[in-house]
Amino acid sequence: MVNNQQEIHSSTPLPIKNKGPHGLGDPEDRSLRKVELEVVIPQKMREKARSEKCSAEVEDFNQCCLANGYSMVFKCRNENNKMKSCLSKWYQNDEFRRECTEEYLKERSDFRRTGIPIKRKISR
Repeated sequence: MVNNQQEIHSSTPLPIKNKGPHGLGDPEDRSLRKVELEVVIPQKMREKARSEKCSAEVEDFNQCCLANGYSMVFKCRNENNKMKSCLSKWYQNDEFRRECTEEYLKERSDFRRTGIPIKRKISR
């Protein structure tokens, strides 16, 4: 006789050990899927670096672009280089990556425990 859980989730590549209180996964599971490692956490790093770590550089670049219109390509090179340098520094920082990973794992655990998604401001 086949377990009901196996029948329902037979198309998923990973076996579900504990579905959690809302059927969203084990809140205590700290393993990361490939998409989380390669997409979700780097996206979190970008958002956090832009809004918290390099906010002055990003704002300077934005103001320069607004002030110069189409000529921003030439006139805002210095601000663009400063912004890219700052962001690159944080993207390569292992401690910052660990911090963002822990923050993501906590958010995922809270979501799995409560079923309530975290509302994020989408910045473009």
